[in-house]
Amino acid sequence: MIKRIVSIVLALLVATVALVAWLNLRGEDGLDSPSPAPTADTVARGAYLARAGNCMGCHTTQGGAEYAGGRGIDTPFGTVFAPNLTPDEATGLGRWTEPEFWRAMHNGRAKDGRLLYPAFPYTNFTQVSRADSAAIYAFLRSLPPVSQANRPHELRFPYDSQLSLAVWRALYFRPGSFEPDPRQAADWNRGAYLVRGLGHCSACHAERDALGGSVDELRLAGGLIPVQNWYAPGVGGGDPARFAALMKDGVSKHGSVMGPMAEVVYLSSSHLEGSDVQAMARYVASLEPAEPVKRKSKGIDASVLDLGQRIYDKHCADCHGAHGEGRDGIYPPLAGNPSVQLSAAQNTVQAILHGGFAPATPGNPRPAGMPPFTHALDEAEIAAVASFVRQAWGNSAPPVSALEVMRVR
Repeated sequence: MIKRIVSIVLALLVATVALVAWLNLRGEDGLDSPSPAPTADTVARGAYLARAGNCMGCHTTQGGAEYAGGRGIDTPFGTVFAPNLTPDEATGLGRWTEPEFWRAMHNGRAKDGRLLYPAFPYTNFTQVSRADSAAIYAFLRSLPPVSQANRPHELRFPYDSQLSLAVWRALYFRPGSFEPDPRQAADWNRGAYLVRGLGHCSACHAERDALGGSVDELRLAGGLIPVQNWYAPGVGGGDPARFAALMKDGVSKHGSVMGPMAEVVYLSSSHLEGSDVQAMARYVASLEPAEPVKRKSKGIDASVLDLGQRIYDKHCADCHGAHGEGRDGIYPPLAGNPSVQLSAAQNTVQAILHGGFAPATPGNPRPAGMPPFTHALDEAEIAAVASFVRQAWGNSAPPVSALEVMRVR
């Protein structure tokens, strides 16, 4: 009986290993197909597509050479360092072929076949077409080579092993390609291609489980950005004009982008053609809205709101207005501001603690900034003013506790 049980367990183990191996080897076709010689137009299109994917955002350190890698991406499992994408022979992509680059984009595998960590969002980039991947490759090959060795990742056990990564991929990743919806217009499909693929919007705007896998990523219903402690709100069903303004200019009449999204707008979306931004806005507006949060009637001491109002009048009203009305095109309104009224309070607390800085864009070249108050106010005071702002002028978001502020700080 014991031998039979052992045999069954071993058989299941072998079957599981075989399944994991098969799932990780899918999408390996096309590595031997030749690629056409790049033209100047191909390189220019690749530069535009690299902007759309915000490749420079991760593959450039502050003050470093563009695309030379070295930037650390903090994750709950450790730090992943972006590699050198310049055509340097020893440390960059100099010896990579176009099919090998396509395999990295489409199937998340390195030149030598190693599995890549999904901090490189190949779970989204697998949607990118072969032609667009080849154009990005041609652009990267046109860059001046920079000799900068790649830093090894600093991941905790067991996340630092290829076996763990293979299991993760078996659970969460399937190579695929974008399939246009014949029922939708061409601009809707263009927007869907950019949002799901190069834009990799679900990397932030979808909830993640304990192992870092996206939950219901096509809905873009919102989620907490790991480690950074900013909340990427749900975007489905919103006003397409507001979305387009935020993506193109970084500001709208309802507010401005801050935190990680400010960098995305500055480096990526503000450089996109208006037609592409409008297409993304149309697609996002068609998505199912996030479930409305059922806010519990949570009592708050009147003295806390009184303290919050006094702090607001002293530090905030000069810019945001006595009634949270803001100043059109300069300081965002707080009354009715969707970000202020999120169920999650992280963004409001982050702005008070560390300040708010919208990106400089062609449509908003001199954005106004908000100073940080992390040294001027303690946790109880920040909680009080955040609670006041989230409940004043018709806002109805839950109050903020000093403990929540401590967690964000």
